Amino acid sequence: MKEQVMEYASGNEMAAIAIKQIGYDLMGYYPITPSTQIAENLDIMRANGETDLVMVAAEGEHSAAGICYGASVAGGRVVNATSANGLLYAIEQLPVQSGTRYPMVMNVVCRTVSGPLSIKGDHSDIMYILNAGWPILFASTVQQVYDFNIIALKLAEQVRLPVVVAYDGFFTSHQKGRCFRFAEDEAVKAFIGGKKEEYPFLDIEHPVTVGSYMNEPDLINNRYQLHLAMEEADRLLPELFASYKELSGREYGKVEGTCCEDAENILVLLGSSYDTSIDAVAELREQGKKAGAATLHVLRPFPGKELFELLRNARNIMVADRQDSYGAGGGNLSLEVRAAMQKFGSNTVIKSLVYGLGGKDFFKEDAKSMLALTEDISQPDFAYYGVTPGKENLSEREPLFAPVTRERTNIGATKVERKAETEQPEIGIEKVTNSTELSEQIKESIKVTGGNLNAVTAMPGRIAPGHGACPGCGIPVNLNLLLRGIEDPVVFLFQTGCAMIVTTAYPKTSFKVPYLHNLFQNGAATLSGVAEICYRKQQKGEIPPGDIIFIMVSGDGGLDIGMGSAIGTALRGHRLLIFEYDNGGYMNTGYQLSYSTPLGAKSSTSHVGKEQYGKTFFHKDMPQIMAATGIPYVATVAESNPTDFIKKAAKAAYYAKTTGTAYVKAISACPLNWNDKPATERRVIEAAVNCCYFPLYEVEQGVTRLSYDPEKTGKKIPVSDWLSMMGRTKHLQKEEYKEVVQRLQQETDTRFYNLKKKSEEA
Repeated sequence: MKEQVMEYASGNEMAAIAIKQIGYDLMGYYPITPSTQIAENLDIMRANGETDLVMVAAEGEHSAAGICYGASVAGGRVVNATSANGLLYAIEQLPVQSGTRYPMVMNVVCRTVSGPLSIKGDHSDIMYILNAGWPILFASTVQQVYDFNIIALKLAEQVRLPVVVAYDGFFTSHQKGRCFRFAEDEAVKAFIGGKKEEYPFLDIEHPVTVGSYMNEPDLINNRYQLHLAMEEADRLLPELFASYKELSGREYGKVEGTCCEDAENILVLLGSSYDTSIDAVAELREQGKKAGAATLHVLRPFPGKELFELLRNARNIMVADRQDSYGAGGGNLSLEVRAAMQKFGSNTVIKSLVYGLGGKDFFKEDAKSMLALTEDISQPDFAYYGVTPGKENLSEREPLFAPVTRERTNIGATKVERKAETEQPEIGIEKVTNSTELSEQIKESIKVTGGNLNAVTAMPGRIAPGHGACPGCGIPVNLNLLLRGIEDPVVFLFQTGCAMIVTTAYPKTSFKVPYLHNLFQNGAATLSGVAEICYRKQQKGEIPPGDIIFIMVSGDGGLDIGMGSAIGTALRGHRLLIFEYDNGGYMNTGYQLSYSTPLGAKSSTSHVGKEQYGKTFFHKDMPQIMAATGIPYVATVAESNPTDFIKKAAKAAYYAKTTGTAYVKAISACPLNWNDKPATERRVIEAAVNCCYFPLYEVEQGVTRLSYDPEKTGKKIPVSDWLSMMGRTKHLQKEEYKEVVQRLQQETDTRFYNLKKKSEEA
């Protein structure tokens, strides 16, 4: 045995420790609860110089999987971590990697698959990849998370397959426990051994082609080889468990049971619930009841023979699933346990329950109840456990609020004809071309009347007073300012993020208008489908005619992973409005860096330490990206300039209902993660505008116009003044980070200069 030290840590922390000790080359990742802590802990180690792991923050899980695949093909040791819909978003890449036989390890921190959205732990995600060709180890304790991460890489490289280490979200990932790790990293490295490549991809003298096009019979042969590799994994696992026991003193098998030798009734579960069931079995044994419990440490290859040997003496078996294979009469674990027992000749009565969905707690009393149900002859073969009955008569429910009716106010955006060549519109930029006869071709513009704060007080409220946002959060402020400029009826789609979470916690809602949620990566496309059906129904006379403004609300980095969908929607020209509240990070998952986080800002995936100064690359210029699609209207707004905000909202709504896609971006305060005070947020926002980090402008029909020039008003300030107002960037005031601030100042000045030049040429 090698020397070990005790840790009091969570599953995610122990996964990060194992990854660090293994000495991986690269981690491609994207934040998603509850797996994000793995990357966060590794980033702390990176900042402190404890690991040289290359960490690539992708814009979504699909790309993260691609990054990992490319790195593994190139011969690197590669790791990833994800959960729930992130796993499903990446799933297309999983058979690619197993089919081309490149090893890596991915931690899947199991969580409910949306929708509806839930971040709590169950097993609905892991069961989607049973057919992906990846061996799957399932850890039920914090200690096993550490141990299985080490075993997984050795298995992966011996059979040349990528391997999953799965464990329960929050129950195992976040709860701390006493466990052991090896004192020296070298003990881990020696156990795994050196990386061997049979066909090195980067051997330029001996080039290979990876991922060829295949037809029959080659494809079936490829799949057969994958099958053989899985059989080899099945054969090797006992050897790996045995050799790891010699190293650590901890013994594992493909399956594990308590009191199963003479048990009449056995409860089979996955994950953290097994430990709870052990306590329940102990108490039942004291009462003279022959109860037992069992779990699986390996889902793929499925340990049918070992499971049969463990359960063969039972009279009754209850398989409890934290997941349902809808329409199959049980979850995937239940179906496979039944098949395995039948295959090896068992006549044991097997029943199944679906329990604990959405992270519903599992207590010792639940385990006792489930064991009692195994011998209850009235208990059906399959049922749900812990379901709460709902109300039966919903037809008599009363509305939570009075219907919102359309009310004309004194704000409006209208198209006006140009009367004279020298006349300028009150608000707006004319349509232009590159023709030398430009002045003759400009015939119309959009004029906004009204729009000051007093003038829009009569606007009917579309958002109810109640929400769960943090004090000082800019989201409600920005949403209300946006709606102040739109008098037409609206339909909302919110991408996942803080705005969605704090306004729609079931069974309440903050919206008095139609509202739809979809995930980060597909919001704009989803809303385009809604809009097109609305227009079609209006044309067919199925719903009343009239203007409706379709608004997608995105933030918390949603236009990183969702940028492709947004650009596609814009290029197709759907009549809708994309509104982005830019709070500079993935705030809803605990503030990881996003592509809109400022250079140098610290976050939970861009820590500050002797080897790292915060985020290492510039913020994404999303307004310019959207402007490049050729949509009719793009604008930036800030709560520090409310009248400008409202008038741009009105203009965006006009284009969204008449012409095509409009895009509006607001800088949005987040006191919790910016690490400043809620009462000062208006001044912080104003400083972002005055230092030109967040310039206010619009691009209308291809023409750029500055809405506010702090240089002309004498209010321009250095970027460092704005950075000093937030805890996330205060470290940049130190002399050692002077060059970082200079780089950000230069980039800010360059972007503002280009905008100003375009505006002056308009």
